[in-house]
Amino acid sequence: MFSHFLLTFCSPRVAWLIGWALILEYTIGGSAVARGISPNLALFFGGPNSLPWILARHELPWLDVVVDPCAAALVFLVTALLCVGIKESTFVQGIVTVLNCCVMLFVIIAGTYIGFQTGWVGYKVSGGFLPYGVNGMLAGSATVFFAYIGFDSVASTAEEVRNPQRDLPLGIATSLTICCSLYMLVSVVIVGLVPYFAMDPDTPISSAFARHGMQWAMYLVTSGAVLALCSTLMGSLLPQPRILMAMARDGLLPSFFSDVSEKTQVPVKSTIITGICAASLAFFMDVSQLAGMVSVGTLLAFTIVAVSILILRYVPPDEVPLPSSLQTSFRLSQECDEEKVGSPLGDGNHEQGTSEIKDVIVVESINDPLIEKQLYANKLDELNRRKTAARSIASVCVGVLILTASASVTFLPFLVMCLFCVFGGLLLLAGLGMLSWIDQDDGRHSFGHSGGFICPFVPLLPVMCILINTYLLINLGGGTWMRVGVWLVMGVFVYIFYGRTHSSLTDVVYVSLAQANEIYGSSSSSAFVA
Repeated sequence: MFSHFLLTFCSPRVAWLIGWALILEYTIGGSAVARGISPNLALFFGGPNSLPWILARHELPWLDVVVDPCAAALVFLVTALLCVGIKESTFVQGIVTVLNCCVMLFVIIAGTYIGFQTGWVGYKVSGGFLPYGVNGMLAGSATVFFAYIGFDSVASTAEEVRNPQRDLPLGIATSLTICCSLYMLVSVVIVGLVPYFAMDPDTPISSAFARHGMQWAMYLVTSGAVLALCSTLMGSLLPQPRILMAMARDGLLPSFFSDVSEKTQVPVKSTIITGICAASLAFFMDVSQLAGMVSVGTLLAFTIVAVSILILRYVPPDEVPLPSSLQTSFRLSQECDEEKVGSPLGDGNHEQGTSEIKDVIVVESINDPLIEKQLYANKLDELNRRKTAARSIASVCVGVLILTASASVTFLPFLVMCLFCVFGGLLLLAGLGMLSWIDQDDGRHSFGHSGGFICPFVPLLPVMCILINTYLLINLGGGTWMRVGVWLVMGVFVYIFYGRTHSSLTDVVYVSLAQANEIYGSSSSSAFVA
């Protein structure tokens, strides 16, 4: 079956791809943020190029590379703070975040006042508010998408949350709502104060206030920008060691990355390695190069997760891997069942004999032709439902790819582009309509045994996520995809030569979903009794 093949053969590789993309996202995201701090710090020393020589940017003419010692130093400083402990780093990040929110509120209030005084000159430019059209806006959105990596990083700290099933979804949704509102309000104000072509790309907000004669506000805004970037840098480097630790525990990376300090309860070794890699990238690479790579990693991981939601809701695997801690319980239950089947009725007590007689009656009733025919029909209906769901998910993915690719290319004739868009849109709508019409799998809520939050508005929300993310991915530049392609090829080789042979799923025991529910239930009840 297609779904069984997809989930049993491809899921470890897909999980590895997501983890490898997250490594790219967090490490390079921290580097990109660090490269943006030094231009803001330079304003306190008198101008863009006024930093002390040891911290200032220098160009290496023989390599045509601009190095940034200040960015590398800041990455090392944040890495040292993260090694101290999760409570200390969270406390510092909380203070920085509160100060940053206060500065953003000042930007919104003061900028709105200036805008009404000057007549919002940014909205009166001759080129219009969207000079590059909707495609230009979405291409810019894809480039700066890395600004949202801090929200999914919350999930990587699940082991350090008291009630992750409730607190993680609540924290992500609340912080996302607040930050999106602040982001949009600040953007509305700044774009209205200064035309887009007159903005300073390194310090857009502070330079906007400077252009209107508010020098003191420029320093206040610059302080907020530095605090915000430092907070974002900390949020980018915090989850990366946890990702490495989780992958190492699964055997996909060497056990060196899963070592946790007994004193600080932090994966110090992974944190130091992450800091060294991020500092090296921040020292050598430009922000524009880093930002595109981060956006690819983020969008790729989000897209794969959205597809996985559809698979788990409609065609979850028939068998699930059993953790090593519960494999003993599974073997004992198997031995118990074999003893019950092998022992005669008279050897046990009366209750056991009665139970076995009931089992015989049930088996005889199942052998009845009418009941047998009904069970076969139900099984056939479920098989058809899974096949239809698998084809519908494939139709959605293919339709999204054709639609977004044809809408983004510029070399095709207009009529051909329209035909491809219509064809891709029909495939997308057909798959979405079929998924909305058929039933979801009965065991979808118990899959994974996690409980808590589940994705709402399925299948509409995951399909919209796939559509938007794929469009943003296609609109990223070819140079970005080449650099990311090199990274993904490296990940393939690491998986082939190490992860595939050392994975914890190599000798895992697969059991049916019903057996897994029974084993999890018995293990939880025994733990409660103990």
